[in-house]
Amino acid sequence: MANTIALVDDDRNILTSVSMALEAEGFSVRCYSDGAEALKGLTAQPVDVAVLDIKMPRMDGMELLSQLRRHGHVPVIFLTSKDDEVDELLGLRMGADDYIKKPFSQRLLIERIRALLRREELARDRGEGQGEPAIVRGQLVLDPGRHLCTWRSEAVELTVTEFLILKSLAHRPGHVKSRDQLMDAAYGEHIYVDDRTIDSHIKRLRKKFKVVDPEFGQIETLYGVGYRYRDR
Repeated sequence: MANTIALVDDDRNILTSVSMALEAEGFSVRCYSDGAEALKGLTAQPVDVAVLDIKMPRMDGMELLSQLRRHGHVPVIFLTSKDDEVDELLGLRMGADDYIKKPFSQRLLIERIRALLRREELARDRGEGQGEPAIVRGQLVLDPGRHLCTWRSEAVELTVTEFLILKSLAHRPGHVKSRDQLMDAAYGEHIYVDDRTIDSHIKRLRKKFKVVDPEFGQIETLYGVGYRYRDR
């Protein structure tokens, strides 16, 4: 069965051209021209990946994502023409798995969608089988099979992207991971994302853990090199 992609954008030209490109690649596509309409449709009939514009009438992309997260964890890609500062804000606060600036390459969007679908499929396969053993690092517990993360026995809700980045760091505490290595861990090889995307995910990870523990400081930045998970 074809994967279903939701396109949410008030630009009819984008809906038409992108939906045609996705259908040519074998995807099933549902199009919405505003956030309120999309929320109603996606709540009734979930999709495999949602591609959301930021600026829309009635309900913008950020509010739509906030509402969708109350019902589940559908992978989300933001389309944005905003500046870098707002891009970073999205990575910190909204829980999107990725974002692409307008104007954008349809081929790039398709590859990003495929990367998210591959990660979701891998997560399902692990959950149905014995899966990977849980990773325990002091107060941190990561259970890949159940997509479960806890810190000091309190649950920390992570997106697929955030979970994979944290797992890559926690797998070898004390070892530095470059942004390129974290990109490969989260998106797979041959999928390029901007360095700022990884930085935003890291900042959002820290923020989520600090809600549980204001003193959390296990994810360290080595400027010009990358990130590491503290081994103590």
